Amino acid sequence: MSTTPFKTLKSAVAMVAGAAMLFAVAACGTSDKATSPEESITAYDVSSITKDDAIAALVPEDVAEGGDLSVGMELSYAPAEFLAEDGKTPVGYDVDLAKALGRVMGLETKIVSSSFDTIVPSVGAKYDLGITAMTINEERMEAVDFVSYYKAGSTWAVTKGNPNKVDTADLCGLKIAVQTGTVQEEEANAAAEQCEADGKDKIEVLSYDLQTDAATNVVTGKADAFYADSPVAGYAISQTDGALEALDENEGAIKQGIAIKKGDSAMAKAVQKAMQKLMDDGDYMKILEHWGVESGALDTAEINPVDLD
Repeated sequence: MSTTPFKTLKSAVAMVAGAAMLFAVAACGTSDKATSPEESITAYDVSSITKDDAIAALVPEDVAEGGDLSVGMELSYAPAEFLAEDGKTPVGYDVDLAKALGRVMGLETKIVSSSFDTIVPSVGAKYDLGITAMTINEERMEAVDFVSYYKAGSTWAVTKGNPNKVDTADLCGLKIAVQTGTVQEEEANAAAEQCEADGKDKIEVLSYDLQTDAATNVVTGKADAFYADSPVAGYAISQTDGALEALDENEGAIKQGIAIKKGDSAMAKAVQKAMQKLMDDGDYMKILEHWGVESGALDTAEINPVDLD
């Protein structure tokens, strides 16, 4: 990636405003408080988190012997995971949680940059875990196992003042920007099919590999709205100097999970125990508070939870 997430969306705002500075942001969730760019790229210090021998003993032998915990992430999804201003350092609450998990397991966490839609197929082959603000659903659970660790809804964002009069109750005829492979893309496509079945103007679903591109195209007028996880959308909105705003309330909060190779019960148990320890010890909440996303906190980490709401 040649530019950081911060340097993508703000650049669109700059173009719209006639400014020359390139400054952008990634979109990954509803932030409980607005965060300045300088504050948001400061990682939480996990150095005080120590190895738990009992949990480390649960880690599969091939992973434990290698000493590394490799984690696939789509690094344009602030504030969950994105690149710092140097364009190469991963930061965000998912990054900090991944590093914390590694420390509990006695492993060195290695972040592997990946496109969102390739992460599920690559878990267990290219990397040990997938941690990327991924919503748990039945389709994904057929391919991987999950450990729940966060809860987020979905948010619609539009240009400030909603000049195009976007109404989520009737999206027919609009251009909707989403990230490829997300739940929001599925929902937008379903709405498009319904409009067509009803004989109404079609919805044009604009799907992008990067969440930043989805948000940027609303700022520049190429799309009427973008639809994303609430933490992502909220963070993107906070970085646009008032160019974007949320539309209506967040829609249905659903659990997000850490993806693990299907059937790897040993790794699933190790991850569940490690995440639960972070929750019980308070480190988990400290990390979420550091990034202003504590409203999505869970009390319990579960393997393949039955209740996804």
